[in-house]
Amino acid sequence: MNEYISILLAGLLTENMVLAKFLGICSFLGVSKKINTAFSMSVAVTLVMVIASAVTYPVYSCLLVPYSLEYLQTVVFILIIAALVQLIEIVLRKFLPSVYKAFGIYLPLITTNCAILGITILNFTNQRIDCFAKAIVNALGAGLGFMLAMLLFSGVRKKLESCNIPKALQGLPITLIAASIVSLSFMGFSGIV
Repeated sequence: MNEYISILLAGLLTENMVLAKFLGICSFLGVSKKINTAFSMSVAVTLVMVIASAVTYPVYSCLLVPYSLEYLQTVVFILIIAALVQLIEIVLRKFLPSVYKAFGIYLPLITTNCAILGITILNFTNQRIDCFAKAIVNALGAGLGFMLAMLLFSGVRKKLESCNIPKALQGLPITLIAASIVSLSFMGFSGIV
């Protein structure tokens, strides 16, 4: 049980997809302007990360490895992620239209989020992830870490709106500086897990 908690905390803090591995930066910078959109995008990314890991793990271990097709993992995983996002979009539109409207444009954007592809590949390159359950916990931790980064940074960006920032640093420059400081703050967790 301790190992599962360690994997979850690592995905959340020390191996944060955005702040430590620098994956999913485009959605991190683009969607973190408002807390509502950051939260919606984070929930969708977490859901897709967990489902994608649940689907790619058996495909990789039962299909690609036995037939020595490991070199196709990136292409296969991208196709699986794209299909999952489309399936989730169809199901939400049909059965939960209010949730579908709340996600809006963010659901299709998840298809191109490299953090999701990253977690599916990292499930096979990380020595600690040696079974299906650990892959799911790792994906959940990575999704929650993505959410933590998005919500923290949306708070930072909201605070930046009320600051007197020199003209040369307004816009993207101060956003990148703030993102680097938030990222540096997560380095303090490196000795925990």
